[in-house]
Amino acid sequence: MPLLIRTWNVFHGNAHPPRRRGYLRVMLELASADRPNVLCLQELPAWSLPKIDDWAGMHSVWAVTRPPFWPGALAAWTTRLHQGLFRSALAGQANAILVDRSHEVEDLGHERISDHGRERRLVQAVRIDGQIVVANLHASNDARRPEVPGAEIGRARAFAESVARPGEAVVIAGDFNVRHPELDGYSAGGDGIDHVLVCHAAAQDPLIWPVERRRHNGIVLSDHAPVELTLTGYRS
Repeated sequence: MPLLIRTWNVFHGNAHPPRRRGYLRVMLELASADRPNVLCLQELPAWSLPKIDDWAGMHSVWAVTRPPFWPGALAAWTTRLHQGLFRSALAGQANAILVDRSHEVEDLGHERISDHGRERRLVQAVRIDGQIVVANLHASNDARRPEVPGAEIGRARAFAESVARPGEAVVIAGDFNVRHPELDGYSAGGDGIDHVLVCHAAAQDPLIWPVERRRHNGIVLSDHAPVELTLTGYRS
């Protein structure tokens, strides 16, 4: 059965350029409207985590990368005063993997991939239907030291493969913060910094959403475009 896997850095629900209002619910409803099998998200405000299942109509597994400065309700209220100014400093930050409710999901945990002393970055993973491991990461943004995100991607790969069974299909998706990542045995990354890479599975070429597809009432949602890929063959 084909499996559509999509990744999106939702920029805390901000538009591009940022505005006073946030659009996180609109983003999740848009990203889930065509019922992808898997939706990997980065830069979610921590207050949104109890809501995302209902907004997307999917089951979520999430990992908090930065706890909120204030309790969720207060952080959410303060952030809504001006979405473009008050983001992760108050509202915290998280990653999440959302899976269509027709699938069985096993939470395989998460692991830190950034060095101590740097902003905390995580990789998380789930197993879908007992046969595919999907890992979701958000690597550090360090253009002056590309070896930093490169090392984090390597740690994310090591974690994903450590929880996978021999020969099991592995998908690594998310915001890599590098262009054209090369992981031996995996499909190739593209020109952007968001990717879906696949090992031990056949897949179509990745697709980057055109800006028109993430436009809402004339407003561009997030400073990242969703990227997706369809698995066409894997171990069963």
